[in-house]
Amino acid sequence: MNSVLNIREMDVDDVPSVVAIEHLMYPFPWTEGIFRDCLAVGCQGYVVEFEGRVVGYSVLSSGAGEAHVLNLCIDAPYSGRGYGRSLLAHCLDVISRQDVYRVFLEVRVSNYVAISLYHSMGFKQVGRRRDYYPDVGGRREDALMLAFDMKNYTGAIE
Repeated sequence: MNSVLNIREMDVDDVPSVVAIEHLMYPFPWTEGIFRDCLAVGCQGYVVEFEGRVVGYSVLSSGAGEAHVLNLCIDAPYSGRGYGRSLLAHCLDVISRQDVYRVFLEVRVSNYVAISLYHSMGFKQVGRRRDYYPDVGGRREDALMLAFDMKNYTGAIE
């Protein structure tokens, strides 16, 4: 990992930077209110900083032995550098210190880059949600449901 890359907890002061990336990356982005609400109710948020600038983020929720990656994104100019892998590995490290046995997430079926990352890190498809995501032109897109089994997690994913 580059020495100028930093992953830390998200705070409310990060939300405007996170929302700016969210709006650039997604046709149906989360709002500032959604991010603020997630932090207010105890979801765990993390940001990736490169040279002091927020270039990515994640939001996790956990309870009842399960965790859910609600959102994970790296700004386009910084993709392909391993930052998403580093962020997801950080999230799994955080989750490994909790009483969690399985991690879930949904991903658009068209998001081949993310799907490849998740599979390379041990996530397996456990289902498909039909018409889960809104899409342009009033259409809907399916989501793949992926899961990661924490029982054999060693922390050596990166």
